[in-house]
Amino acid sequence: MSFGERLLDAWYKPRLTPLTAALAPLAAVFRAGAAARRALFRAGVLQPQRLPVPVVVVGNITVGGSGKTPLTIALAGALADRAWRPGIVSRGYGVSATHARAVERGATADDVGDEPLLLARTGFPVWVGADRAAAARALLTAHPECNVIITDDGLQHYALARDVEIAVIEASRGLGNGWPLPAGPLREPASRLEAVDAIVRLGGVPAATTRREFAMTLAGERFVRVNASAVSADAKALRVDGVHALAGIGNPQRFFDQLKALGIAATCHAFADHHRFTPDDLALPGASAILMTEKDAVKCASFADDRCWALPVRAVLDPELVALVEEKLRGSQIARDSGVSGDQGSARL
Repeated sequence: MSFGERLLDAWYKPRLTPLTAALAPLAAVFRAGAAARRALFRAGVLQPQRLPVPVVVVGNITVGGSGKTPLTIALAGALADRAWRPGIVSRGYGVSATHARAVERGATADDVGDEPLLLARTGFPVWVGADRAAAARALLTAHPECNVIITDDGLQHYALARDVEIAVIEASRGLGNGWPLPAGPLREPASRLEAVDAIVRLGGVPAATTRREFAMTLAGERFVRVNASAVSADAKALRVDGVHALAGIGNPQRFFDQLKALGIAATCHAFADHHRFTPDDLALPGASAILMTEKDAVKCASFADDRCWALPVRAVLDPELVALVEEKLRGSQIARDSGVSGDQGSARL
């Protein structure tokens, strides 16, 4: 197990381990730095950029995957069904270029990141860039028909003002040991959740005492061949011997548990989040099938063989969440039309 894997495992223990305890002094420095930056926005020293259309931020306060991208995709589709015209903005993890760029047909994960490739499959305009405000403005210039921007991640990117904040929490891991980076997984303190408009728990039960908490599940039972997406198979066809499963996502165990729930017994191989797969990773002699997530499949498409299958999933949202988001978007739109301005970005700090 690599140091990164050991650290990730330690973050999600119920209390500090010897490894994370040794990092506690650095956590204090990180917490102070994050608080100072929030204070600069709160005091108006740093000003968030406001777009001409409402902005929805889908993010989390922990490191690692929690279902943000499936939620972003599902929310964009739900808003489109209600006559909104969404555009999507993402950082593009691991992308060296910092300028804003569109996710176009033929782009690779090296070009734009793995998650933006999945977002672009929705058919909605998707732009990436380290500066989310610049990426959003470029998107709106190229697609003036868009009347709402959804950002995949970016809860801590206070340079972009937002009208709706959604924080996603993976119920099985929660907030880990509750410590800030690098002693724990927290990017911001747990109290930050008090300021968001909605908390979505992946695989969990929302608190019954508030309208701000919602449950989300991921559904998917049919696999598609990585090198030929028109070919599909149900889970029953993959309940055979010699199956291997790969996952380079924030919580690989979530994928492995999903396969188990589908009745598939696989030899599992966990990789770090956003792992750049190579042909060597798929060199599994004797494997009858190699199963992976869609996020991993986009990085394996150029060298995957007929044994490789991806499991597409979709987020199942509470309709009340969509109604809440639209209610806030309508209010923001009315405020813009009437010329009322506000600093939503700093008001949430």
